[in-house]
Amino acid sequence: MERLPGFRDFYPEPLPHQDVGSADARSYLFDKWRGTARGYGFREYDGPPLELLELYTLKSGDEIVGQLYNFVDKGDRAVALRPEMTPSLARMVAAHERNYKKPLKWFSIPQLFRYERQQKGRLREHFQFNADLFGETDPAADAELIALLIDTLRAFGLTSEDFVVRLSSRNAWQEFFSKRCSDPARAYEFYQIIDKLERDEPEASRTKLSALGFSRDEVTHFIGAGEPTAELQAIVNNLAARGLADFVKVDYGIIRGLAYYTGPVFEAFDRRGEFRALAGGGRYDQLVNLISGGRFDAATNRVRGGKVDLPALGFGLGDVVLLELLKSRGLLPGFQPRIDAWCLIEDETWRGESLRLIQKMREAGAVVDYSLVPAKSDKQFKRALELQARHTLKVERDSAGAGVVRCKNLATRQEQVVAGMDAVRALLLG
Repeated sequence: MERLPGFRDFYPEPLPHQDVGSADARSYLFDKWRGTARGYGFREYDGPPLELLELYTLKSGDEIVGQLYNFVDKGDRAVALRPEMTPSLARMVAAHERNYKKPLKWFSIPQLFRYERQQKGRLREHFQFNADLFGETDPAADAELIALLIDTLRAFGLTSEDFVVRLSSRNAWQEFFSKRCSDPARAYEFYQIIDKLERDEPEASRTKLSALGFSRDEVTHFIGAGEPTAELQAIVNNLAARGLADFVKVDYGIIRGLAYYTGPVFEAFDRRGEFRALAGGGRYDQLVNLISGGRFDAATNRVRGGKVDLPALGFGLGDVVLLELLKSRGLLPGFQPRIDAWCLIEDETWRGESLRLIQKMREAGAVVDYSLVPAKSDKQFKRALELQARHTLKVERDSAGAGVVRCKNLATRQEQVVAGMDAVRALLLG
């Protein structure tokens, strides 16, 4: 039986086939993501993979349903597998934000699902590093989040020659739109055109813009000028003070397609242009208000009336494109199995003592393995080599009849006979 298209099986290294995922590489990404986020003071959270369908249609409209894995459950509820984490997070924060001091700095590593056409860098499921910050309107919060994204990518060995964060502003685009179009209800349609500007044929985007009363030339001129707003300049200055100026660029070609973005937005791209966007995010100051019962007022382009009104911003960094980039740059480490010691049990009368030794070494933090059943010495030693064990251990009796441990370093071939757990621990972990 085969797996579903667009989904992955994750095997331990070495991989049996190139068409499967690496569980070791996935763990490597997760460890780096968690380590960097915690270094910035972010706390981990999680939510359910299944949500009410309304959570996603509330802001994105019914057209998003075609991109979802959705169904009616046995309780006659319209539900969907989560395609993104932000709506779930906004729901969670709206429910219990009073229990936490602000600002909230939270992260998660969810598995997300979208029923869409597979292509390079995009599957029907993926894991994503999400980091979000609630309760702060100052641009310093935007800079903090972008710095986290930059340092997360740097943690894998990527440099300013490998990637750039392109920074833009929905506020700047909103001002541009309002001066030329009197119908605020068409703003989202305009943003969708801008979001696809680099991917669509020029004539196609020209036609779409013309239908809204815009010329493609004035749009491209606005993007090309790239004059940062005061808000964007504050973010750039903040990042420059950290020594991260080389990683960021003001670029109004970025607008982000999701409707809930309200302020600064950004995407990270590899410098060589070989892959789709690595990460994306921005400010969504009205989503919590909307999720908590607010309603969108098209006349003012604002959400009003919700129980909780909390500014927020965040980003998502997916595993699929990141893994492709790291492979192309030769930055993925080897994931061959490796253990501290293999315990040889050549005499079954010593199995009890050997198991005692193995248990104590594992409790001390060493990675130790052994043959579960009686086996010939050469077969056991071969297995130790296959697992790239650093040492072999063997419980035996010395000339005086006392139990000792023979410890062999497989790299140097040096052997030592030691008595006592402290001596063995020192050899393995010292």
